Amino acid sequence: MTTLDIKPADSCKYDCVSLGEVMLRLDPGEGRVRTTRSFQVWEGGGEYNVTRGLRRCFGMKTAVVTAFADNEVGRLVEDFILQGGVDTDWIRWLPYDGIGRTVRNGLNFTERGFGIRGAKGVPDRGNTAASQLKPGDIDWEKLFGEQGVRWFHTGGIYAALSATTPEVVIEAVKTAKEHGTIVSYDLNYRPSLWQSIGGQEKAREVNREIARYVDVMIGNEEDFTASLGFEVEGVDENISNIEVDAFKSMIRKAVAEFPNFCAVGTTLRAVKTATINDWGAICYYNGEFHEAIHRPDLEILDRVGGGDSFASGLIYGFMKTGDAAKAVNYGAAHGALAMTTPGDTTMVTCAEVEKIMSGGGARVDR
Repeated sequence: MTTLDIKPADSCKYDCVSLGEVMLRLDPGEGRVRTTRSFQVWEGGGEYNVTRGLRRCFGMKTAVVTAFADNEVGRLVEDFILQGGVDTDWIRWLPYDGIGRTVRNGLNFTERGFGIRGAKGVPDRGNTAASQLKPGDIDWEKLFGEQGVRWFHTGGIYAALSATTPEVVIEAVKTAKEHGTIVSYDLNYRPSLWQSIGGQEKAREVNREIARYVDVMIGNEEDFTASLGFEVEGVDENISNIEVDAFKSMIRKAVAEFPNFCAVGTTLRAVKTATINDWGAICYYNGEFHEAIHRPDLEILDRVGGGDSFASGLIYGFMKTGDAAKAVNYGAAHGALAMTTPGDTTMVTCAEVEKIMSGGGARVDR
């Protein structure tokens, strides 16, 4: 294993760029999608949320590579992205046919859940502009070679959207590596996305090919099993102390097979109810494990985006300090705070993250 060699900020236009689909999230608040008469809307997408967090919380220069159908819904999502401070220069706009027969924008109806009722997502993203991107559509050489990017982030959600999106991911990560850009990838396995295009077997084929170009791999225990094929007994969605040791063994196997992994990061979440989770994280770096402060019985308002906010905090920690122990605590604290507000994206500040990292409490700040 080697250490991360991150390019200096003054040599690049962007600190981080992400590749992925950005959808319009329709949120019924405390109610249910099936009975609501009104929605609050946000933007969100697993890969985009990371660069949005890096920009909005941590003040870094970021951009998103994606595509939209050029209509009022696409322009609404663009407006959200602009409000988040993420550069929109690398968004492709496709002509809208008036009905969405050939191209459309993705929607995501998401309930937050409460108590014994879990969060529920109903994505509506077939035939979207972002899913139709294909190799050659993006000038990666200009982005990575001329403008310069310190860190590139993408993930398994985007790779699962169509027959061409894995090829776009591979084209991007290969070019990023040629120009010394750090590549991170969140496995983010979603059975519903893969089931109609080859299922778990196809997910493993695609993700194992992409993994060859990844410096920082992010994912939970299910992701590593479903997406990469690393089986280990004693691991399920509610992790105990014994299971953490089993998961560490799984990570060692992954690093042995993919020695290009400089770091591996994961959240440790034990779901007690939709609104009470045990929350923690670990990071494997340079042969050692680093564990974040464990937060039992964490109260959650909206869990969507917690893992993405972990990823953005982890990336910031590595770019800012180069210290894996600090990076994993930036990630865990940012993820915990992001789940205290509605929507997919962060509403917190770096100062708030660092306060939580240092043991600060929830007393009124005046």
